[in-house]
Parts: sequence; structure tokens; C-alpha cells
Amino acid sequence: MSTDLLKLTAYFGERSRGGRGFLADELLDRLGRAEVADSVVLRGIGGFGPSHQLRTDRTLSTSEDLPVALAAVDRAERIQALAEPVAAALSRGVVTLERASTTVPVGTGSAKLTVYVGRQTRIAGRPAYREICALLYLLGFAGATTFLGVDGTEHGIRRRARFFSTNTEVPVMILAVGDTAQVTAALPRLRELLPTAVTTVERLQVCKRDGRVIGRPAALPATDARGVPLWQKLTIHTLEAQRADGAPIHRRVVDALRAGRASAGATVLRGIWGFHGAHEPHGDKLFQLGREVPVTTVVLDSADRIAAHFDLIDELTGAHGLVTSELVPAMVTIDGGVRNGGLTLADPTR
Repeated sequence: MSTDLLKLTAYFGERSRGGRGFLADELLDRLGRAEVADSVVLRGIGGFGPSHQLRTDRTLSTSEDLPVALAAVDRAERIQALAEPVAAALSRGVVTLERASTTVPVGTGSAKLTVYVGRQTRIAGRPAYREICALLYLLGFAGATTFLGVDGTEHGIRRRARFFSTNTEVPVMILAVGDTAQVTAALPRLRELLPTAVTTVERLQVCKRDGRVIGRPAALPATDARGVPLWQKLTIHTLEAQRADGAPIHRRVVDALRAGRASAGATVLRGIWGFHGAHEPHGDKLFQLGREVPVTTVVLDSADRIAAHFDLIDELTGAHGLVTSELVPAMVTIDGGVRNGGLTLADPTR
């Protein structure tokens, strides 16, 4: 039976402050009190927000306030009740709402599968995230990336990284892209291996894979029939060592989008394990010259601007990467207290 879920994602600076301390900590306290099923805080390695101020781990001067992405998923009514308080807590950043389900959506060629587990959850004695990536690779998925959280909730219980701790329960989020047949085949296997893990499915379009354009992002109207704005998200999966014009692809993408004044910004997240294309699942190794970990660049903007952003991304992913597009039914950007957009869910079918 399908369950209607919502995913809330907030993007902001890691040094953003709330009323009593760091904003990320206060938001997780709120999610913990609300017993949100699963949430994870991911620390980014670069990007920019509505103010277009670059944040990156390349230099000390721009690494003091790296981007943070907080993702939370639960029943639709619970997430909707939390969305406005989360947005109200941000002085600068972006909040999105996206529809999700526990089953494969009808009428789509591709889908995004997300699995939330603990860092040291095991399957047959091996880390669960590695076993999950291996399974998805064998099923032919286009790609999968594992992100290690620094904080979050698991089944409504707060899990955070601590300095003097093994951090065995720190949340991990595995994001995978496959066609609907592959996702359909994966779901029962995952529920057998991890019966208590939260697993969600979302609609998605694969636009480009290993240099080959499969289809441009779907052209969407600016609003639905009620006048509620429609937004879109482009996600670019590459390896940290893959380059365009001598620099890592993800850095080139951020620089190009920032020059093009992408309205909601871009966030780069570094994974710890994963694959895309024909590359077998892999991650960091102790002795290697280049970082072979996956990186994911998330780009958000209005539907009428996504096509131009895709043109820039297309030029920079000539031979590498997996590029996908998704509808975002609600998004609000906050810049110095000035808000654009809203958290009313658009319905593109109306």
C-alpha cells in the first residue's frame, strides 16, 4: 500500500544562528521533539545561496560558513506542520517541499530511491550502505551515492555525531537513480534486508548519462492552474576527480551558475561511497593520488530558468556524470528576511 510522504529540505550556512545556538542544532531539536521519522544533516563542500556569496572548502577565507543541507521525511501532514516554522527560523537560505511515496509512481520511466540507515548498520557483517550500493549496481541502476550525516533523527530518535564517540548510529542517506523496473525490483529486496529502514521513492527524469543527452528537462509552466509557482531541481552526479577545463566538474558548475545568477543557488555534497555508470561501487582509499568519491551538485531555480542552467551544465559534462531533473512543488528562498516563493504545494496536473 502506498503512503503519501513529504520531504522537507533546508539549505543554509553551517554557522547560521538561531535563538539559542547554531541553527542546524535547533532545527534538529525541533524535528526530534516532533518525532520526525527520519532526517539527516549533510555538510556541503561548496556552493552559494540566494545572496550569491561563494562558500567552498578550497580556501580558508571561504570555508568559514560552508553550506548545510537538512533533509527530513515523514507523513505529509507532519512535514507540512513543520515547514513554516523551519522557514521562519532561516534568515538566509532555501526550503523546499517534495512529494514522495513508499511505492513506485505510475507512468514514469525513472525514479529516485532514497534509503535512510545508521552508519554502522550491517548486512551479513558488512556496512549496509556498501551492500545496498552493490545490490543497486547489480540491478543496473544509473547511479547511487551514500552521504554521511553529522546529525539527524532515526525513527523519531535524535542521532548526532560526537567527538568522543564511535558514532555508530549517525544517519546515512543513500540516494539512487534507476528506471521504474529496477526500483520495483529493488524495493522488496531492501525491505527484506532492512525491514525497519525508511525507504522512499520520488518521480525523476534522467537528462544525461556519461556524456549522452537522453532528454532536456521537461518544460513546465511558471505556475499551476491556481497560480502556485512551480520550481525545478537539477542534480549532477560526478566524481570529485573528474574534470572540465582542468578543474573539478562540480566547481566549474558552481562557478558557471553563480555567474549566471541562479536565483536559489547550488549546493555541492561529497559522498563517502557509490557509483554511476559502469563504475563499480567505490569510495575513498587510504593510498590514492586523487579523490574518487562521488560528489552531488544540487541546483534549484524557477521552471523558466532551468533550461538555461541545463545548457551550462551540458557543456561541462561532455564525457562524465549523471544529470537528473525533478519537479519541486514548493520552494521559498530567504535572503536577509526577504522571501520569494512559498510553501503551498503546487499541483502541475491541474
